[in-house]
Amino acid sequence: MIACFFGYTGHVTTVALEDRRTVNTDWYTTICLPEVINELRRTNRNRRIILHHDNASCHTARQTVDFLSSNNVELMTHCPYSPDLSPNDFFLFPNIKNKMRGERFESPEAAVETFRTLISEVTALEWKKCFENWFERMQKCIDLKGEYFEKQ
Repeated sequence: MIACFFGYTGHVTTVALEDRRTVNTDWYTTICLPEVINELRRTNRNRRIILHHDNASCHTARQTVDFLSSNNVELMTHCPYSPDLSPNDFFLFPNIKNKMRGERFESPEAAVETFRTLISEVTALEWKKCFENWFERMQKCIDLKGEYFEKQ
């Protein structure tokens, strides 16, 4: 299991869970998010961060919201039941899964390393198109008053 973070200009960081653990709020707020925030603010300690989460329980937990608030990270809300509005779901994971299809890995670490290599190969133009697509999808959701639209 991994948590992957990216912005308009590309990949920021990928945080892997060791020992086949699952994502929970404690891991997310004590290991994952601090690494992401440190990476984003490495060159500018006062950098404004706006984070988009889907509605996973570790993302919506009070502990996570409090952690983000205490670190001056703004949170962009996500419509319920809307995988069509998550760039990970409509762009990144399908793209990388397609490239990894049929591969066999010696270990979970080898799979994560392959993921990191493949994500580093996503071009700046592809990231830009992902965000343009995301904004178009959000506008479509607004226009359709929140109705699911992927199949329309």
